[in-house]
Amino acid sequence: MVDIVFHKEGNNAPVWEWLQTLGNRAQDKCSAKILRLRELGREMRRPEADYLEDGIYELRISYSGLQYRILYLFHKRRAVVLTHAFLKKTRKVPKKEIGAALKRKEAFEREPKAHTYII
Repeated sequence: MVDIVFHKEGNNAPVWEWLQTLGNRAQDKCSAKILRLRELGREMRRPEADYLEDGIYELRISYSGLQYRILYLFHKRRAVVLTHAFLKKTRKVPKKEIGAALKRKEAFEREPKAHTYII
């Protein structure tokens, strides 16, 4: 089991805020997948999760024909940091979305305490 941490920027936690914009059913599906990631950590594999690049992974959630993605990284052995989330509309994860996660990864690694939001 790992701890789940939401990346924080200033007073905002982008993934947490994104989750709040979803409908109840989609939010429930995403929350269930996050809890499963908490249980399995690095053992989570396709089709539920996949490695993208440079330490960034994707949590893969499908609901009602839509593809939701939450990008995350592992911090030390005990934590998963949820960095970025979006609705996937193309076959591949867009470089722009991975870039946003990589930026947040760098910020988190520089100052973990300043970028940690725990629910």
